[in-house]
Amino acid sequence: MQQPKVTVLGSANVDLVIRTERLPNRGETLIGDRFDIFTGGKGFNQATAAARLGAKVTFISRIGDDPFADILRSAIASEKIDSQYVKTDTENGTGTATIVVQPDGENSIIVVPRANMKITPADINEAENNIANADILMLQLETPIDASIRAAEIAKANGTIVMLDPAPARQLPSSLLSKVDILKPNRTEASVLSGRKVTTPESARAAARILQEKIAKDGFSTVVLTLGEQGLIYCTPTQTFHVPAIRTKAVDTTGAGDAFCGALAVTLANGNSLENSVRFSVAAGAAAVTVPGATPSMPTHESLNQFFQKHSEQGNTQKQRR
Repeated sequence: MQQPKVTVLGSANVDLVIRTERLPNRGETLIGDRFDIFTGGKGFNQATAAARLGAKVTFISRIGDDPFADILRSAIASEKIDSQYVKTDTENGTGTATIVVQPDGENSIIVVPRANMKITPADINEAENNIANADILMLQLETPIDASIRAAEIAKANGTIVMLDPAPARQLPSSLLSKVDILKPNRTEASVLSGRKVTTPESARAAARILQEKIAKDGFSTVVLTLGEQGLIYCTPTQTFHVPAIRTKAVDTTGAGDAFCGALAVTLANGNSLENSVRFSVAAGAAAVTVPGATPSMPTHESLNQFFQKHSEQGNTQKQRR
């Protein structure tokens, strides 16, 4: 089988992770339990997930000329990701994220994009041949919209599938949405984009249908709306399905959506059906929450197979008890 080719336009950050019993109140100082430094950024997380699951990955991004950049360069090289379009920005520092993780694994994040928000359409033009020859282009919203629009234009003109993870939540122009083949919002992002508040699987179905009508009319034209513990809804021009979540003990939910996106890109690029790809990606996202850190939690084929086996055995045991 030919190795799938995935190009990711997105952010690269260094994550400063604090573990604490609870969030501080306004004006309050708390003593944290633990501090870690990880690589992150939605773009780099998704690029790592795709690379670990077998894709040939090219990353388009910007980082600073500082110690944080050295951490990222080393991580990109260790994942064997093509970094020829990762530019060094000497005027703006490397992006950072400060993440507070509570005991149940839920997190609060403040991102300072810095060099990430200096990516230009001219940077994208330099990578035109790579985008044109990729199977899938992956986009998020931690980089400038005009760069994403240019990348999507190149992709659509050359038959490359465009996948957009619309995070962080914001309104988007039709010049971008109309070029998206696969849109993967969570409930917050779907609420913003559709104008329909998403609180239940039923309201998620309605929002997914609204969004499906806004994206590209050719290609996959699919919305995959993730609902956390309630699973997800995926909506095509002709069908809408609910896929349940895999229940597991969360250590850190940071990066779960990125693991999902990376897995979905690779499985679709490998020629799998949409339904099988979505179910595989649900497992990837569930596996990610069992590992602390963003990039470190992106699963490999080996770790994901172990996760499948463990939860398959648990499911069989539960059935026998019934």
